[in-house]
Amino acid sequence: MSRSRTAILAALALVAGASGTALAVVPGSSGIAAIPCTVDYKVQNQWDSGFTTNVTITNNSAAKTSWSLKWSYAGNQRVTNGWNAKVTQSGTAVTAANESYNGALATGGSVSFGFQGSYSGSNALPTAFTLDGVACNVDNGSGTPTDPGTPTDPGTPTDPGTPTDPGTPSGKVDNPFVGAKGYVNPEWSAHAAAEPGGSKVANQSTAVWLDRIAAINGVNGGMGLRAHLDEAVKQKGSGQLVIQLVIYDLPGRDCAALASNGELGPTEIDKYKSQYIDPIASILSDSKYAGLRIATVIEPDSLPNLVTNAGGTAGSTDACATMKANGNYEKGVSYALDKLGAISNVYNYIDAGHHAWLGWDSNFDPTVQEFYKVATSNGASVNDVTGFIVNTANYGATTEPYVKITDSVGGQTVRQSKWIDWNWYVDEQSFAQALRTKLVSVGFNSGLGMLVDTSRNGWGGSARPTAAGPTTSVDAYVNGGRIDRRLHAGNWCNQSGAGLGERPKSAPATGIDAYVWVKPPGESDGASSAIANDEGKGFDRMCDPTYGGNARNGNNPSGALPNSPLAGKWFSAQFQQLLQNAYPPVS
Repeated sequence: MSRSRTAILAALALVAGASGTALAVVPGSSGIAAIPCTVDYKVQNQWDSGFTTNVTITNNSAAKTSWSLKWSYAGNQRVTNGWNAKVTQSGTAVTAANESYNGALATGGSVSFGFQGSYSGSNALPTAFTLDGVACNVDNGSGTPTDPGTPTDPGTPTDPGTPTDPGTPSGKVDNPFVGAKGYVNPEWSAHAAAEPGGSKVANQSTAVWLDRIAAINGVNGGMGLRAHLDEAVKQKGSGQLVIQLVIYDLPGRDCAALASNGELGPTEIDKYKSQYIDPIASILSDSKYAGLRIATVIEPDSLPNLVTNAGGTAGSTDACATMKANGNYEKGVSYALDKLGAISNVYNYIDAGHHAWLGWDSNFDPTVQEFYKVATSNGASVNDVTGFIVNTANYGATTEPYVKITDSVGGQTVRQSKWIDWNWYVDEQSFAQALRTKLVSVGFNSGLGMLVDTSRNGWGGSARPTAAGPTTSVDAYVNGGRIDRRLHAGNWCNQSGAGLGERPKSAPATGIDAYVWVKPPGESDGASSAIANDEGKGFDRMCDPTYGGNARNGNNPSGALPNSPLAGKWFSAQFQQLLQNAYPPVS
């Protein structure tokens, strides 16, 4: 459920005068200021004794370097914990003050925070708010606050396909996937069609991975970038077509996963720019491709690793610490955003990990700040960012139908279960939508869109639950009802039991530009044993089915399929499993 409080007053305000009569305040009268601030207070979820709330502040006054919002409750509501603000309570009075990373609030800017609370009886919404002592949501005659249902609310995405959203850079549509068919990669399609039953999905759109410099011109007789774009022009015909390209060759690539290490050393940022990004940008700028919509997925697994695996924690690696220290992940991503974003038909989507990686406040908020830093430095701007993508080449369920983060068993929240482990999200879509709201609140454009990679997260087949789990304990409830059947949500390599997920689809949910198949089903995540190669790809024990795990996956078995080839190579056994366990089923 969602309940909201945003005071909407008429443009002609009536103010009681000293004599008790009503005095009309005329819009536009001399000395009358605009509404100083608006507050959108939304109860997102509510149960018998508790609730969670999201609050968005919009500042219409002078820019601020810090802020403090206050309100009071009419009932016995108590704030129990908050995020993205320091929330305190004395009696019925509540104060929310900024954190160190979100104190800046520009004129016209917005910031969001949330909290969990308890109550009994009724949970009446607050009726008045003050920001730094000034009343919000009060119209003194010069205008009205924004209706929370209009497209200018940072938490509400614009209508898909509306190119006039002020958050959309000139010349680009709001959502490139709406009204466009997806490019079918002939090389992947041929592999899929050659498998028993594979012809049923061989016409699906999958991304083209540019995972090394040689891939630009084609490797071992395979299609290069121009060949794919030429084929895309043919497939386009007289309609619209979107082709997805994965930009994936940073220096020191994948610092926390050996299976997908790249060809460039940690210091080779200049080579990345001149021999990788510049040639790609030159080809994409060719006028004969101007009619295509080109969606780029920018550097999977890069920026989140700087937040979670470079700070001396149990999951940290020396390689990630090196990339954080030298700044070349940040410089590389900024450079790619700048160069590719300048092309009028290119739509950049930055990789944003997945819910089981970044879904804790300690990871979520710093990652948002990292994204904003990279998108506003080294020549890049937020106008170079169309959106973000979650679950790239991963297995997290798009939605969990039988487990919700607000569920509780025997008085215990499901967040206490071993599987969820105090995360705030149980699936990719809720994570993506929350991330989008937060990204807009720190300065990204209001037209920001999210993608979800659904290529391998269907989890169908006989092991798929059909109802909620038993209520004997939170662990039994979660494990019995979750459709994601991995041994641990940190397992990422060639997972046993996985299935094809939702087919590619545009605008499937609020704030989601599309479900996409970025990881082509049937292409391996990594080799199950060491294989000599000239691609820089190492052997990661997480791809070894005999491996007992590490700190990043809670020391659980890897859950990987046996006999897998190098990352990116065709893995027939995996494709057959994905087809068999597809959900929705393949027909």
